[in-house]
Amino acid sequence: MTLISRIAGFARDILQASLFGASAAMDAFVIAYRIPNYLRRVFAEGSFSSAFVPAYSALKEKGDQEAVRDFLDHVAGALCAVVVLVAGLGMLAAPWIAAVFAPGALDDPEQIERISAMLRITFPYLVFISLTALAGAVLNSHGKFGLAAVTPVLHNVAMITAMLALAPLFHVPPMALAWGVVLAGVAQFLLLWPALGRLGVRPRFKLDFRHPAVRKVGELMLPTLFSSSVAQLNLIVGTVFASLLVTGSQTWLYNSDRLSEFPLGLFGVAIGTVILPHLSSRHGAGDAEGYAKAIDWGLRMVFLVGIPAGVGLFMLAEPLASAMFQHGRFTAHDARMTALALSAMSIAVPAFMLTKVLLPAFYSRQDTRTPMRAAIATVFINVALTVLITTPLWWFEIDGAHAGIALATALAGIANAALLWRWLHRDGIYTAQKGWARYLFQILLAATVMAAVLGALRVHFGDFTAMPVTHRVLSVLACVVAGALAYALALLAVGLRPRQVWVH
Repeated sequence: MTLISRIAGFARDILQASLFGASAAMDAFVIAYRIPNYLRRVFAEGSFSSAFVPAYSALKEKGDQEAVRDFLDHVAGALCAVVVLVAGLGMLAAPWIAAVFAPGALDDPEQIERISAMLRITFPYLVFISLTALAGAVLNSHGKFGLAAVTPVLHNVAMITAMLALAPLFHVPPMALAWGVVLAGVAQFLLLWPALGRLGVRPRFKLDFRHPAVRKVGELMLPTLFSSSVAQLNLIVGTVFASLLVTGSQTWLYNSDRLSEFPLGLFGVAIGTVILPHLSSRHGAGDAEGYAKAIDWGLRMVFLVGIPAGVGLFMLAEPLASAMFQHGRFTAHDARMTALALSAMSIAVPAFMLTKVLLPAFYSRQDTRTPMRAAIATVFINVALTVLITTPLWWFEIDGAHAGIALATALAGIANAALLWRWLHRDGIYTAQKGWARYLFQILLAATVMAAVLGALRVHFGDFTAMPVTHRVLSVLACVVAGALAYALALLAVGLRPRQVWVH
C-alpha cells in the first residue's frame, strides 16, 4: 500500500513540476504546505501517535475494554479541541506566520499575500489529518495496517484532481494545490473514520483536559514534539533560509526532499509503523528477548535497504531529477539544481531510516525524554551548519547555494541517529545479536558493486538533461533496474540469503 502511495505521489510531483515549474507562486505553496505539514507531525502520526500507541496498547493488553473506551473517548475529545484551536489561530495569524517563515519575501508584499492566502486554505487540513491519524493509530494497535497505509494514496489523488480541475480557475494556478491539500484531508478522514465503527471502537468525543488519560498522553507527547518531527523541523529551518535565496530555491529543495523521502516512506516509515505496537506489546508482556529481537530485525532491514538507497540516490541524482521533473515549465536548469540538493540529502538516507526504528525503541518503553534531548541537539546542529555552510555560498552568489541547506539537514540527521544509537546502547535497552560484522560487510560490498555499475551507466548515457523525454525516462529505468539487480546478485554472491533477514 505504501508503494502504491509513493507511486501516486511521484505522479503528483511530475504533474506539479510540469504545470507550475519553479516559480514564486510555487515557492509560496511550498511554504504554506510545510507549516501545517509540520504541525501534522506533531498532532498526527508523529508526536501524538508516538505517545498514544504505547499507552493504548498497554491498556488493551490488560483486557479492560471499558478502560480502553474511556481512554479513547477523552483523548479524541482533547485532540479535536486542540487542533481546531490551532488551525483557527493559524488562519487568523497567517500574515505574521508568512513573515516569520519567509523573511526573504518581506520586501515583496505580493509574495507575502500569496503565502498568507494559501495558509488560510491549508490550515484546516490539520483538523482532518489529525483525526485520520487517530483512527490509523487505533487500527494499527489492533493489527490492522492496510487501510491506514492506503490513505496517502487519496492525498495524492486529491492533489492531482485539484491541479487538473481547479488550477485553470485561479489567477494564481498553484492556489489549486492549497485547496487540494484540504480536499485530501477530508478524503482520508472519510475513508478511515468509518473503519473504527466496524471495529467497534469509534470514539465519543469527551472534553476534559484534567482526565488521567489526557494528562498521560500529554505528558508523553510533550517531549516528542521535537523528537518525532525533527526532520520536518529541520526542513522548516531550511525553508526560512531558502526564502533568502534566489527564486526557485524552495521548489528545488521540496523536489529533492520528495525524492529522498521515497525509500524513507516506503521502508523506513513502514518498518517504524509496524514495529512500534509490537515493541509496546513485548515490553508490556515483559518479553525482553522478543523485544531485543524485534529491534535487531528492524535495524537489519534498515541497513539492507537504506545503504543502497542512499548510494543509488547519490549516483542517479541528476538522471532522477531530470526524468521526474524536467517537463513543461520545469527546465533543465531546475533539474540540475534539484539534483544538487538531492546529492547532499542522499548521504543521510540510511540515518533517516535508522531513526524510524530507534525512536520506537524508546517510545515503546514510554521514554519520550531521551529522544527529545537528541532532537533539541539536532536542531541546534542543523541551524549552526546551515549558517556556516550556506552563508558563504549566498554571500558570494554561488549558484546552488540551496544545496548547502540540504547538506546541513543531512548532517544533522546523521547526528540525530548517532545520538539515539549511542543512548540506546548506553542504557542497555538493546544489545546487538550475533553476525552484525559479516552482515554489514556483505551489504557494503554489494552497495559498492551497485555504485560501480551505476557509474558506468552514467558515463555510457551521458547528459540526461539533453535527452528527449521518453529516452530520458527509459534510460533512468534501465539504470534503476540494473543497479537493483547488481545489488541483489552481489548479496547472493557474498552469501546473504533472504531467510537470514526475513526470519531473523
